[in-house]
Amino acid sequence: MQKLSWVLFAVLCIVFVASCEKDDICVEGNTPLLVLEFFDAANPTANKNVTALRIVGEGQNSTVNTFTDRSNVNNVQIPLRTEMDATTFLIISNSASNDGGQETGNIDTLTFNYERLEDFASRACGFVVNYDSLSTDLQTGSGNWILDIEIVRASITNSDSTHVKIFH
Repeated sequence: MQKLSWVLFAVLCIVFVASCEKDDICVEGNTPLLVLEFFDAANPTANKNVTALRIVGEGQNSTVNTFTDRSNVNNVQIPLRTEMDATTFLIISNSASNDGGQETGNIDTLTFNYERLEDFASRACGFVVNYDSLSTDLQTGSGNWILDIEIVRASITNSDSTHVKIFH
């Protein structure tokens, strides 16, 4: 009887160990960010910082949190919406607030249009969204600080290099 107990115990141990799975850890599987780089309109090959840059998603109450708000930068990475084929941003140069908390900077409204491509990364990561056929629509008006836009890469599969050049 004791021999049967040991055999049963050994079989249960083997079944238990065999049923374990290795941990699923998501190493690579993030939806890429859109990379914007800012250039001098008078000298299109020279980077130019945007003073006190602030970017707010249309209809949002908070700023984009992928870079320091109201910083002087010549490139940023921003997230695109994964549930829609367009994302609109208020891109603000010389951002500041008056005594009432209202924005006083120069606000340009820029919409990014794209096709979403869902890609199964892994069981741990699930699906990531890549973007294709990127295009832009700048609402024009008097006083736009953005003078021109160039799509460098219309397919967004990573955040390693510039996708859009903005001239100001």
